[in-house]
Order: sequence, then C-alpha cells, then structure tokens
Amino acid sequence: MLRTLAIRDFVIVDAIELEFSNGFTVFTGETGAGKSILIDALALALGGRGDASMVREGAAKAEICATFSINPQSAMWLEENDFSDAEQELLLRRVIDNAGRSKAYINGSSATASQLRELGDMLVDIHGQHAHQSLLKADAQRDLLDMQGGLQNQGITVSTLFKQWRALSKQREQFENNAKNILLEKERLEWQVGELEKLQVKPGEWEAISHEHSRLAHAASLLEGAQEAADLISESEHPMLSQLTSLHQKLSKLQSFDAALTPVIEALDSARINLQESAYALNDYLGRVELDPARLREVDARVEVLHATARRFHVAPELLHQEYATLSSQLQQLSGVSDMAALKAQEEQAQQKYLEQAKKLSHSRATVAQDLAKAVSSAMQDLSMTGGSFGIALNPCEASANGIEQIELLVAGHAGVQARPLAKVASGGELARISLAISVITSCATATPTLIFDEVDSGIGGGVAEVVGRLLKRLGQDRQVLCVTHLPQVASQANHHFEVSKGNDAGRTVSRIDSLDNKQRVEEIARMLGGIEITATTRKHARELLAS
Repeated sequence: MLRTLAIRDFVIVDAIELEFSNGFTVFTGETGAGKSILIDALALALGGRGDASMVREGAAKAEICATFSINPQSAMWLEENDFSDAEQELLLRRVIDNAGRSKAYINGSSATASQLRELGDMLVDIHGQHAHQSLLKADAQRDLLDMQGGLQNQGITVSTLFKQWRALSKQREQFENNAKNILLEKERLEWQVGELEKLQVKPGEWEAISHEHSRLAHAASLLEGAQEAADLISESEHPMLSQLTSLHQKLSKLQSFDAALTPVIEALDSARINLQESAYALNDYLGRVELDPARLREVDARVEVLHATARRFHVAPELLHQEYATLSSQLQQLSGVSDMAALKAQEEQAQQKYLEQAKKLSHSRATVAQDLAKAVSSAMQDLSMTGGSFGIALNPCEASANGIEQIELLVAGHAGVQARPLAKVASGGELARISLAISVITSCATATPTLIFDEVDSGIGGGVAEVVGRLLKRLGQDRQVLCVTHLPQVASQANHHFEVSKGNDAGRTVSRIDSLDNKQRVEEIARMLGGIEITATTRKHARELLAS
C-alpha cells in the first residue's frame, strides 16, 4: 500500500507531501489543475521515463519520494536484490536534474530505473486515461488475456520454442543454398583441428615451458653466479660469514663498557644468521641445478613448434589451447548441420515441441477467455449496456512467436445483435465503459495492493457514473484504490477526498493539494455538479450524493 508521496519541483508542483490510507481515494479539481501530474510523479518513482521537461522551471532538479508498506512479494524481491531494510516500509526515490540526468534509489541505496519498474509492478497497477484506446490493438488484446489468466510464462515458452524452430529452419535453408560452401568450411576446420590435436597443447603449457626454457638456456650463468656467491659468503680465503662472526665477537666484548652497542650487536647477529641461511640455500640450489643440454634441445624444439603454429593460426602461443576449443566447437556445430537428414529431423522435432506448447497455450487461453467474457458481459449490464455481451475470439492463424491464434475482442452493444470486433462497432462511450469494466475485473485477479485509475471514467456520466463509483468503492474494500476523476457521482463514493487546485505564487503557477473534510467535500461535489456558481440546490444535491 502507498503510504506517503512527497513531490518537489515537479512540473508545476513546488512542494507537496501527502499521506494515504486504505480504501477508495479520489482526486478532483478543475481541468489543468495538475491532477494527472500526481500520477505522472508516482509513475516516475516507479521507474517510468523522465526528462528535463519534468523539472519545474527555474529549479535545479525534481525529486519524488514514495513510501510503501512491504508485502510478501516485494519483501522477497528486496531480499533477493540486496535492498532489504529492517524497517517494515519501502522507500522509492527518483531524482531528475534540469539536464535530464536521472538517479534512482531503493531504501537509500542506488538502483536502476529497470529495478524500480520491476519492483513497482509488484506495488502499483496504473490504469491510464487512454487505456481504452489500446484495447483496439491486437497485441494489447492478447496481453490482456494472458495477464488475466497468468499465462505469461506459457507465452514466453512458446515464443522461445518458436525462435528455436525458426532458427533451425533458417539453418536448413542456408545449408540447402550453400551446401558446397559448408562442405569446404568443414574441411578447413577439420584440418585446423587435426593440426592442433597433433600438437596436444595443454592449458598453461606455454607459460610453464617458457619458464623452463629460460632456466635451461641460462643454466651455466646461474651455476657460475650461485657458486661465486657461495664462495664469497663461506668458502673464500676471507669469507663474509667469518668476518661478520669476528666483528660480532669483538663488539660483544665491548658491550660491557657501553650498552649503547647492544642494538648494533643484535643487528649483526641477525645479519650473521641470515647470511648463514643464504649459504645453506645456495648450496642446496647448486646441488639441484645442473646443465642438461638434451632437455634444453627438447624444450627448444617444443617452443619453436608452438611459436610456428601460433603464427600460422594468427594467435598468441598462450591462446593455442583456447583456439583449439573454439575451432572444435565450430566443427561440432557444422558437423551437426552437414547432414541434411539429421538437420530436417531436428527442425521437425523443434516444430513438434513448439506446436505441443502452443496448443496447451491455446487451451488455457480459451478457458480464460470464456471466464473473462462472462464477467465483462455481466458488468456491462450495470453500465447502461443492458442486453449487451462481450466475447473473445481465438482465430486460428499462421504459427508465430505469440502462438497459433489471434486474439480478438468482440462486443454486441444490444440484445439480439451479433457480436462483432470491438474496433468496428463500439462507440467512444461504449468503449470507455467496456475498458473500465475490464480494468475493474482484471484488477480483482491481481495481488497488487494499490490500484490507480487516471480518468478512466471519461466518456460516461449519469447513472452509469454512479455505478462506476460503487464498483471502485467495492474494489477499495480489500485494497487501496486511487482515482483521478471529473465525475461527482464517482467522487461522492470515495472514503478519502483530495482537491487539486492551481494558483499563482510570486508570478509562478503552482499546483497544490488539500485533503477535504465533510463540509469541504460538499462544496467540491457541488462545484463538480454546478460549475462556477454554486447554489443551495447544488449543495443539496451534493449532500444527497455523499449520503447515498
């Protein structure tokens, strides 16, 4: 549930902080006062697109902060994405500067707009004022049905299998058209893989053999240098170790006369120990290192072979093993498609898998379509479309990533009239009413805690508007419903009422929002009923609406 919304320097909003409650809440006000700006601001906090035009003129940046109660689904998402917080609330923040740069935050930590959108889908469902227009599009009609039935995962599976099938079909067609070129490419890869197999390059071999080659090539110098060092330390006529030991003994005798020599004696003792250890290490090294011309010739030959092969394959010697793996993979793929019969069998198998899942999706869609059509038809009876009916046709079509049928919404506005495509028979008012019915019904099927309706009641009025208000109020009994409306019949049904107005502050146009008490609600409903001049009659009518 949305708990608070703070907006600063957004379009014509200076600074607004709102608190929300459960139930049905409406926003009303004159046209152009900025009612839909609130929805736009919230959409921005939920990851919507933003640009510099959203920053209030003269301001450095626009900032939107929205606080939500955490539901189980969002809590799991926060935990999985390392945004969890000890507090039992969720803070979303979005900042856009006047250069169009955007920053997003979840519980105070930096986030991406896509993360806000993913999380926002679990928190809020927004039904826009132009939603009924999208119902005329085939893609929107299919998405509506799949979303209502929770068939998105099935749809993704069908789409993936279709792409795999089409990829194999394209591969087969390319093979048929380029069989000779594929055969030549296969022969080339076979030769290259064969050459590298003979070489038997192991991972890390180049580094190891380079090190060994360097050591063997300089073995004489290494032995000479190590022997010279060993002699100087302990084997020469006047070895360093003996001199250091003698010096240590002399100073030790003088230590009793001056304790200041103690650090010097300790340092000499440490040096003597280190020098003795160096002598042991050099003698051990001399015992292990020996000249091995035969091994040097062997390693030298291996280095030359690796160098020559690397030059031939245009790669660095250390990458020969990786090149072998890459070429082997390419050869394996090409070998799999070089057999036309095998390729056709793979294509047919992929087609069967696709058709199997597509038919399951069709069956699921048919079941959901029947239930949704029945529910919308029932709602139409209450929306001044008595006798009308709503249907969803699943028309067979050529296989595609969306399945093997095309979804088409059908409507009959009156009894005894054959249902026809929605785009051809529904008037603007009928389309608005059907869209609203669908919005309410699909909202009942979702677990989203907050539903927002932005002027979805446009194009209706009179008794129908009162029915719509009651529908939204009923919807608000078990979740939070926010609605921007121009209709007094809808506004009067609300549990909470905000008025949006526009004013002038030091020559700047600003929007403000006020929470209305019962007396103020009477005045606002009366204004919505009667226009500029409010009379005792319109006030009386307003009270009757609020009491109904």
